Amino acid sequence: MPQNSFMEISLLQWIGYLASITIATSMTMSSILKFRWINLFGAITFSTYGFLIGAWPVGFLNAFIVLVDLYYLNSVYSKKEVFEILELRPENRYLIRFLQFHEKDIEKFFPGFTYKPELNTISFFVLRNMAVAGVFLAHRKEDHCLSVGLDFVLPEYRDFKNGKFIYLRLRDRFINEGFTKVVAEGKSEKYSQYLSKLGFQKNAEGRFEKALVPEN
Repeated sequence: MPQNSFMEISLLQWIGYLASITIATSMTMSSILKFRWINLFGAITFSTYGFLIGAWPVGFLNAFIVLVDLYYLNSVYSKKEVFEILELRPENRYLIRFLQFHEKDIEKFFPGFTYKPELNTISFFVLRNMAVAGVFLAHRKEDHCLSVGLDFVLPEYRDFKNGKFIYLRLRDRFINEGFTKVVAEGKSEKYSQYLSKLGFQKNAEGRFEKALVPEN
């Protein structure tokens, strides 16, 4: 077999392996958004692979999947979701059950988290189109500071929209309640990255903070 032919077959095989691994990876994503993006890349790669080896059904099928992924991604990014908050009492039974049910996932982002209802100053569920997307618990500290105890988002909603809603659209509400800044502890790498993308900055104490009003 000529050397060029061997190299060509080897390259095609790698494209096929890459496509297979990418598609398989997309199926493990709990976030619909991540699934669509990774699946899109996998479908593009598989479609290319199918056309290169002359497997037209494979090429056309995956080209169709590319169009489906693009359609749903466009729907997600262009869709205007309705965000609301549902305020909670500290002893709310559904809140307590919610925290118990998602305990393992919460532990990944907030290691050592323990619910202390007596600390709650602000507590609410974030609703997206009337579905519970996450929970926000915080308490008042000195110097007009709002300290975040828990800002947990369900896997299927982890696209930063919840965070932007809380820290941008609810900003005036926090200010009206006398807060001038929000602080949070980045107890996990993922949560620290989340805070950084939302405009939080590390202070001298190693905690993350975000000013609600401009400093004089």
